[in-house]
Amino acid sequence: MPAKNALKEYHENGYYHLYNRGVNKGLIFSDDRDYKTFLYYLKLYLCSEKLQVEYLKLYPSRKLKNYCGRLKLLAYCLMPNHFHLLVWQKDPDAINFFMRSLTVKYAMYFNKKYKRVGPLFQGVYKAVQVENEQQLIYLSKYIHRNPVTLTSGRVPEVYRYSSYQNYLGIFDQQWVKREEILDYFSKTKLSNSYRAFVEEIDERDLSIVKSLVLEEI
Repeated sequence: MPAKNALKEYHENGYYHLYNRGVNKGLIFSDDRDYKTFLYYLKLYLCSEKLQVEYLKLYPSRKLKNYCGRLKLLAYCLMPNHFHLLVWQKDPDAINFFMRSLTVKYAMYFNKKYKRVGPLFQGVYKAVQVENEQQLIYLSKYIHRNPVTLTSGRVPEVYRYSSYQNYLGIFDQQWVKREEILDYFSKTKLSNSYRAFVEEIDERDLSIVKSLVLEEI
């Protein structure tokens, strides 16, 4: 029997929660450079082709694959031994090609740096289709609250390796498409803001989302 959420039946214009962890639950990010390298690869694959060439300072014939326009990243969170991505894809093949490019590129970097061999990730990444707007919104909350245990229960905006600070306007990674979720919230009334939604401690909501989409990470 295949692992939970291992089957990939993708649809065009679909939203998906993608995640994976290190093999045997081992670390996939050991220091700040590792996190930044993974984020750098996200930027390279999701920015425009023109910017990609400028970032890499390569001739166009040597550029990496590019998924700008084919795939949008709505939210992300990188944890020491796993990651979460919330994405939309335009065509049915975008996610498969994107995830293959991203994880292979990062695994090559990680194995070279730490002089290791073999798989870095626990098999094929997992994917769950988002079925409705409520699930989409609560998934973003679940993803952005992932670091709470690492920050002693403090507000998750202190965590540097998630897209939450994009949502708060602290910084702007242009390859993170936050507007679609932020449109559900007030930009002027704090009690109805996205910050209030994420920081509200309601474990019942989070446990419902977790039971629907996740195996144990």
